[in-house]
Amino acid sequence: MQNASVKAEATAEPIVYVVDDDENMRDALLDLFMVTKRRASAFACGSEFFRIADTAAAGCVVVDLRMPGETGLDLQDRLISIGSKLPVIFLTAFADIPTSVRAMKAGATDFITKPFANQDLLQAVEHAIELDTRRRNTDAEFERVKSLAQTLTPREREVMAAVVSGLMNKQVAYELGISEMTVKLHRMSVMRKMQSRSLPDLVRKAELLQRD
Repeated sequence: MQNASVKAEATAEPIVYVVDDDENMRDALLDLFMVTKRRASAFACGSEFFRIADTAAAGCVVVDLRMPGETGLDLQDRLISIGSKLPVIFLTAFADIPTSVRAMKAGATDFITKPFANQDLLQAVEHAIELDTRRRNTDAEFERVKSLAQTLTPREREVMAAVVSGLMNKQVAYELGISEMTVKLHRMSVMRKMQSRSLPDLVRKAELLQRD
């Protein structure tokens, strides 16, 4: 069965990457995702996946745990090492608790034992893609807010930190050794540069910046 093109495309539609050394399983999963109108592509091994797939794309990876050579856990470790945040769903016919724990601690979103019900896998994929979408949206918002914060002067950053901590203008003036009028002017500038119309929104953006 022919794979769909897997390099980055103009569309942001998520893609399900299937990695399994069993050709029959690969074909069955591709058929399943085709029927459910999910964009998908399959690979026989991890090396093929990393050579062809766009690991920065939106979506998730459905990978067999035990494959000759590079295992599913190896693939997960390699994704982590290159900074890819693609959610990983493991398929296995020989699950064991230590392996499951290791996979989940490393960020796997699900661990499904073969044979499995198609609906269980589809639900796991939907969940993984929802997580990936939320993470990407958060990352995009973080980058936007970070770029806004970079326009602040050092003094404006001090005023912003004091304001979001709950201090009133008079208290900020005392803490920074400046006049209350100067604090008000800096505060207005901070709100404008951070594109915040309310204090709660400014607080939210300040909290988001803490992840940097």
